[in-house]
Amino acid sequence: MKDIVEQFPEPRPAYTTTSTLLKRMCDKDYIGFERLGRDKLYYPVLNKNDYFSTQVNGMIRHFFNDSKSQFASFFTKNADLSMQELEELQELLQKKINKKRSK
Repeated sequence: MKDIVEQFPEPRPAYTTTSTLLKRMCDKDYIGFERLGRDKLYYPVLNKNDYFSTQVNGMIRHFFNDSKSQFASFFTKNADLSMQELEELQELLQKKINKKRSK
C-alpha cells in the first residue's frame, strides 16, 4: 500500500481511500493480490484491452442507443482528426470490411 500511495503527487490520497479503491477493484476482479507477510502484492487480472472494450461498449449502449454507427458518426464529427488519422481509420475499416466479406 505504501508503495502505491507514494506514486501519487502531493497531496497524496489517504491510505484508507487507496485501500477502499483497491478492495473495490479486487471485488470486481480487475486486480488480485498475494499476501507477503503483512503486506499485499497487487497485480492486474483484467487486461487493459478487455477493460477498455467493456467501458466503450457500455458507453455506446447508454449514450448512443446501442448503435455503433451512431458512436462512429459522433466520434468522426467531433474528434477533429488529422488527415493521417482519417486515412488510418479508413484503412482499418477497409480491412474489417474485407475480413467480413471473406467469411
